[in-house]
Amino acid sequence: MNRDTSRDLYDRALDSLPGGVNSSVRAAPVPYPTFVRSGEDGHVVDADGNRYVDWVMGLGPLLLGHSLPERVTSAIQSRTADGPMFGMPTELEVEHAEFVTRHVPSVEMVRFVNSGTEATVSAVRLARGYTGRDKVVVMESGYHGAQESTLVEGQGQPSSPGIPASFAEHTLPVPFNDPEAAHEVFEEHGDDIAAVLVEPVLANKGIVEPEPGYHETLRDLTDDHGSLLVWDEVITGFRVGGLQCAQGKYGFDPDLTTFGKIIGGGFPVGAIGGKTEIMNEFTPSGDVFQAGTFSGHPVTMAAGLETLRYAAEEGVYDHVNALGDRLRSGLEDVVEDQAPAYSVVGTDSLFKVVFTRDGQRPRNGSDVGDASVERWNRVFRPQMQDQGIMLSQNQFESQFVSHGHTEEDVDRTIEAYADAL
Repeated sequence: MNRDTSRDLYDRALDSLPGGVNSSVRAAPVPYPTFVRSGEDGHVVDADGNRYVDWVMGLGPLLLGHSLPERVTSAIQSRTADGPMFGMPTELEVEHAEFVTRHVPSVEMVRFVNSGTEATVSAVRLARGYTGRDKVVVMESGYHGAQESTLVEGQGQPSSPGIPASFAEHTLPVPFNDPEAAHEVFEEHGDDIAAVLVEPVLANKGIVEPEPGYHETLRDLTDDHGSLLVWDEVITGFRVGGLQCAQGKYGFDPDLTTFGKIIGGGFPVGAIGGKTEIMNEFTPSGDVFQAGTFSGHPVTMAAGLETLRYAAEEGVYDHVNALGDRLRSGLEDVVEDQAPAYSVVGTDSLFKVVFTRDGQRPRNGSDVGDASVERWNRVFRPQMQDQGIMLSQNQFESQFVSHGHTEEDVDRTIEAYADAL
């Protein structure tokens, strides 16, 4: 497979972009990233004209695939024709917020922002302002964006240079699916904990589902100690659990929820949703400052709202979840036959094969980290790409089914896995 143009573009990019990319994960493929020219349905075409079945799907936002339905495209074009943006409210912001509050069980009010990271930054500030406390509990190997309050490893150490140790002192990491560790951190710090941030499914670390009773433990602990429970649904929102999101699937009522990706229909977006009493602490109704020039951008609002309306009316979730089931079932057969130490993980329209060493599904992020990560990254993924299958850039990132994918795409992908494994 000729990829000379991608190589040459990366060579040029290294002179003008740090690491040749604008987001670190994009540089992960060896020896250079694939530059994409276009997308169609469930496929992408790279800069050299090679065509792939695409399971990256923009790392999650493209629920409908690369070819948007005419009604979504028309909504975007119509809004663009009215003017790029105004710095003043539009009706679309209200309509989009009303759609979200109508469908997501815990959300009574919404504040739109511009990225998942901005959503979690704002949610942490809101939780601290509302409770008057400083400390936040996060899951080890969970991901809540590129922000100082959550880029913290075990023992409260910053996971990146540039984060003062004094910031990290206020972040308390615990292992996912470990109720005993959660009890211990609340026993020691309960009166100082503003919030627990948790992904309902760890979806940035190989896809780790919650064990029965774990989310109940976090809900009980936060209730008992006057802390807020914040569900990070940037990835799972409007994908796992359909229009009710993961909290609908698992039957939970968090205090705050962060959104991103699908809620913007492929355009830059983030959002914080939650109970009226808490959300009204944001300025201008309250004292917790939050603002943004591009928040509620009219083009994003049009794309996101029409995407969700289309998903609600056209059987999108039935389609993507059925393909997800077909993929995982086929991959389980392949793994059982050819690589029984590996694990097939995922739910709804998320899927992944994690190169575990013992055939046990991961319980937390450490289990995924102990897998054969470099084998997946450096050997397996390039083999799949050579067969025309585009997987996410490393073993940790989720892979996504879209409405643009077909049963033929699924079957071709399962055959490629069988060949590569």
